[in-house]
Amino acid sequence: MVRTRLTWIALIAMVWASMMSFGGVAAETVMLYPNIFNDAPASLDRAREFLVHGGPHDYFPPLGASVILSSVAATLLTWRDRRLRWWVAGATAVFVVCEFLFSAVFFWPRNEIMFVDPVGTHSPEYLRQVAAEFVAGHWVRFAGGAVTAVLAFVALLRFVRLTAPASASDSVPVSGPSSVSSSASSEVTR
Repeated sequence: MVRTRLTWIALIAMVWASMMSFGGVAAETVMLYPNIFNDAPASLDRAREFLVHGGPHDYFPPLGASVILSSVAATLLTWRDRRLRWWVAGATAVFVVCEFLFSAVFFWPRNEIMFVDPVGTHSPEYLRQVAAEFVAGHWVRFAGGAVTAVLAFVALLRFVRLTAPASASDSVPVSGPSSVSSSASSEVTR
């Protein structure tokens, strides 16, 4: 009972955090990116002025950590159940690879170039190239966030279905020569 409750909490946290992360990336894609990367390097300078008191760098690191922590907890709690194991482990792996590792290797150096290095350090042509690379690579992160959220949600739905108490109608077989009881048919579909 305690393990079921902990699994429930970990899966809810994982789904919530992964959907918040994907929603943030989706919102960033349609609201911020057209303004930030539209006309580099001038748009990068405007973004530096606009994103002074807060920005994606304040939102995504703590949220990403919560996705990873809840995903690892859910993976450990569901590992013994083969019906859930690969959904949760898959969501965890996709997030770690597409959101964390890819960001660390691909995005963080480009963020330094565009937003941390002093203005005038890099040529306008180079800044345009880096901005175009950033936008192109962003679709890997976008797809990874979508896949993570879907896998996590499917895992939660499967867990709910597996742990839901049987209703009274499930235990009463339906009469007739060609019918199968509801509980037997639900076992087949699991």
